Amino acid sequence: MANYREIVTKAVIAKGKKTFTTDNSITVENNPSTVLGCWVINHNFNGVRNNDKININGSYDVNIWYSYDNDTKTGVVKQTNNYNEVVNMREPDEDLTNEEIIVRSLKQPSCTDVSIEGNTINYNIEKELGIELVGDIKVKIEANMEEDPWHEIVEENKEEVIDKIDEVDEEFIEDSIE
Repeated sequence: MANYREIVTKAVIAKGKKTFTTDNSITVENNPSTVLGCWVINHNFNGVRNNDKININGSYDVNIWYSYDNDTKTGVVKQTNNYNEVVNMREPDEDLTNEEIIVRSLKQPSCTDVSIEGNTINYNIEKELGIELVGDIKVKIEANMEEDPWHEIVEENKEEVIDKIDEVDEEFIEDSIE
C-alpha cells in the first residue's frame, strides 16, 4: 500500500493580463497650436479581490507640452488621472487561504493619440496590467518510507599515508629526464 503525504505551498492559482485604454481631456488657458509631447509618469497601483473580480486602483501623472500663439510660445500642463479597473478572474477550483493579489505593469501607461479642439487637448492613454492570484495549496505526493542505505565512511590512517610518502622514489624525475 502506498503512503501519501500532503505538502502545503504557495502557488499561482490564476494568471492573466489585460490592456486598458482611457480617453482623457484637459482644458488649457491658451489656444494650443500643436502638441509637442506627452509624458506619463508616477504610475502607482494595487489590486484587491472582490469575489471572482479583481479591482485595480491606481493613478498616474500626465505632462503635456504644447505650443500656442501660432507656435511662438510653449507651455506644459499637468494632470493626475485616477483609475479603477475591474478584471474578471476565473474562479479557482479550490478555496484559497492566505491569498495574495500581485499586479504588475506589463506595459507602462503611454499616450497613443492626441488631438486639439479649441482650448481642450484630448489624449488616449494605454496600459497593460498583469494579475496573479497566489494562494496556499496542498500537493499530495507518494512518500517512500524506506530508509536510504548508510555508506561506510573510511578514515585514512595518517601513518599509512606518511609511509607511502617515504616510499616515493626521489630520483624518479632525474631518471625520466635522462
